[in-house]
Amino acid sequence: MSFPQTPLETPAAEDSPFQRLALITGNEALEKISRARVLVFGLGGVGSWCAEALVRSGLGTIGIIDFDTICASNINRQIQATSRTAGLPKARVLRERLLEINPDCKVTALEKMFSRENAGEFAIADADYVIDAIDTLDNKIALIEFTRAAGVTLFSSMGMARKMNPTLIKTAGIWDTHGCPLARRVREGLRKRGFQDSFTAVYSDEPPCGQTAAGNTPQNNAPPSGKQVNGSAVTVTACAGMILASLVLRDITTHTEEK
Repeated sequence: MSFPQTPLETPAAEDSPFQRLALITGNEALEKISRARVLVFGLGGVGSWCAEALVRSGLGTIGIIDFDTICASNINRQIQATSRTAGLPKARVLRERLLEINPDCKVTALEKMFSRENAGEFAIADADYVIDAIDTLDNKIALIEFTRAAGVTLFSSMGMARKMNPTLIKTAGIWDTHGCPLARRVREGLRKRGFQDSFTAVYSDEPPCGQTAAGNTPQNNAPPSGKQVNGSAVTVTACAGMILASLVLRDITTHTEEK
């Protein structure tokens, strides 16, 4: 994966789709957004909305990574999932959608799963930001380690399943998270591997609600596993994705103001 830069010309022009954002950020910040390079790992109920928000905000270069295909159960929360796109690769469909929003954006879609073994295939060190919206614990921990070892800014989503109240979503350093089962497992896994760095996590301390179901149907391109399937609501997952995008945008604009 390569990251060509795509500076945005005259970002505050009246006919620019990003003119309204430029009125808030100023031209210099919007130009920096257009030059930023972001990798989004996981294009489900959190990552798909994050990617869309970034492209709608003038991001110039984005890599979107997900090995899965769209199924009917994705439609309630994933922005690229519709009755028409069921059965198609998530990354490929989302790429088409993002290019409809901004044809000048450099969008690279990879239909593969990130793992410790293939981490070198994703050009993490060439990115300015990495968004972690991965569900699988071992791969999530690996992505965290590789991203921070490369010195790249990381924003990571914790568990958003079995939640109904988006107002309880918070941001904190990973070691300061609380009340989130996935964040606890991430902290434990990182400690076991001697990881001492920190990064910003998006999490919710809302107690789990609803029921789980047995995973007796294929999930994530894998055969039936019998593992539990957690419910999720778009009102929560989309908000988490928007917060992740906001963290990127605010980091860029804050650094602009400091200069």
